[in-house]
Amino acid sequence: MTIPEYDDPVALFREWLTAAESAEPINANAMAVATVGAGGVPSIRTVLLKGVDDAGGFVFYTNLESQKGEELRTNARAAACFYWRSLERQVRIEGPTALVEAAEADAYFATRPRGSQVSAWASAQSRLLESRTELERAVAETEARFDGVAVPRPPFWSGYRISAARIEFWLSQPSRLHYRLRYDRQAEHWRRCWLNP
Repeated sequence: MTIPEYDDPVALFREWLTAAESAEPINANAMAVATVGAGGVPSIRTVLLKGVDDAGGFVFYTNLESQKGEELRTNARAAACFYWRSLERQVRIEGPTALVEAAEADAYFATRPRGSQVSAWASAQSRLLESRTELERAVAETEARFDGVAVPRPPFWSGYRISAARIEFWLSQPSRLHYRLRYDRQAEHWRRCWLNP
């Protein structure tokens, strides 16, 4: 098996994601996202991919006041990595980020379970927590605040779109002679090249 040489890496990514959803039904859309803060120190965490568009935009959602939100305000570039162990495949993505439009964030937020909507309001993500009781109190207060009404999207919660400037596909092979196929954005087109493993 090799990596097919599609002209469009987004089509190949979607094919691989569909295969991963069959092989790894729990969070096949999990991706590690790396950002860099003001001090130049990288940080990485796992988030869930919530959308991919034909232009190579990969969307995830977060608290904008979290560490990743603050780092993306300072340096709007990010890298993401999907690894599907059962398929022995990896996809790496690099590029600039931008906030999604408010209407897009509102539409996605409305699809989240109510508990997840409440936690978006209650959790001061990435900031110090005195005790679990403090968080549970914030959840109870938020539930009371929105009792009987729809939970709106918090103004400090939205999505980022990584606009891929580079996408690399990796497929494991014996003797570490892996396949690596990289796509680099060239204006409206993609340039494709193979890399040594």
